[in-house]
Amino acid sequence: MPAIPPRLIVEPDDGLEPVREFIATAQKSLLIKQFTYTEPSLIEAAIDRKKAGVEVRVMLNAQRSGGDRANDESFEQLKTAGIDVQWASPKFYVTHEKSIVVDEQAAMVATFNLMIKYFTLTRDYGIITHDPEHVAQIVDVFNADWEHRDFTPSRHEGLLWSNSNSRYHMARFIDSAERKLYIQHPKFVDAVILDRIAAAAHRGIRVRVLCGGKHGISDWDILDTFSSLRTLRRFGVEVRKQKNLRVHAKLLIVDGKQVLVGSMNIDRSAFDLRRELGITSDDPVVVGRLKEVFKSDWALSHYYETPDPLDQTPPAEDDFPHDHDLIHE
Repeated sequence: MPAIPPRLIVEPDDGLEPVREFIATAQKSLLIKQFTYTEPSLIEAAIDRKKAGVEVRVMLNAQRSGGDRANDESFEQLKTAGIDVQWASPKFYVTHEKSIVVDEQAAMVATFNLMIKYFTLTRDYGIITHDPEHVAQIVDVFNADWEHRDFTPSRHEGLLWSNSNSRYHMARFIDSAERKLYIQHPKFVDAVILDRIAAAAHRGIRVRVLCGGKHGISDWDILDTFSSLRTLRRFGVEVRKQKNLRVHAKLLIVDGKQVLVGSMNIDRSAFDLRRELGITSDDPVVVGRLKEVFKSDWALSHYYETPDPLDQTPPAEDDFPHDHDLIHE
């Protein structure tokens, strides 16, 4: 039987329906691990599966790094519906992973939270994989986190996990570039990855970075992000600020042949302190569409004169209304 190819979800282009449909396919089991899960129709989709006799388990992040709690109402709603729901493992400062597993046969790995704004206002991606090794490992980590056990992947099968191997494999992914490296990320707060990007540009790779400016970045992280972008530009990296949508995606494309999509920002805490999940793919359809979306977003954006983070009166960045609820973890 031929392998089922992965499926790409692009937001906001594809909307809620692909995620609702994916949840609805569950016939035996449904595992949901989310940083933020508040979208009503997606909560109802899980409750519907429970009513249909599917074994449903949901793991939710308890509170964000700033202390606010987004999932309390959802937790109670799911619990009242009889769903087995619990807070994410206390072993992690934050659980930022965004995954859904259906029948232990297919898994969605996403950059978007299950919250309406990530289906309407932000550029985000998800990949649905049927690869048996991917799915089995995501299930194993779900169970480990559910039981508050440690977990270290025994081998790398195209999944990146924080806090175990994500920095290493992201760095190696960047190192593999021979001609082009495209990056669509909001934060740049890790010296190892910055070094890898600069080294790629230094060896003649064409590097394009599509960032979101200061939108959604804390004052603390602006210092590193702006300084990193200014440093990369000195190595010849092309830096643009996305204009058509807020950047929440975490995407890398190497040579137009491989992609890396995941929950982790380029951020020390994302690699070291949080539960995060990313996935690589060389599927031609997935890679082809991601290239086209990146190129379209790039064309609609413009050169970004990254402000000096020490400037006491930096230029205003008012492309989008301020959103106090969108803070890049």
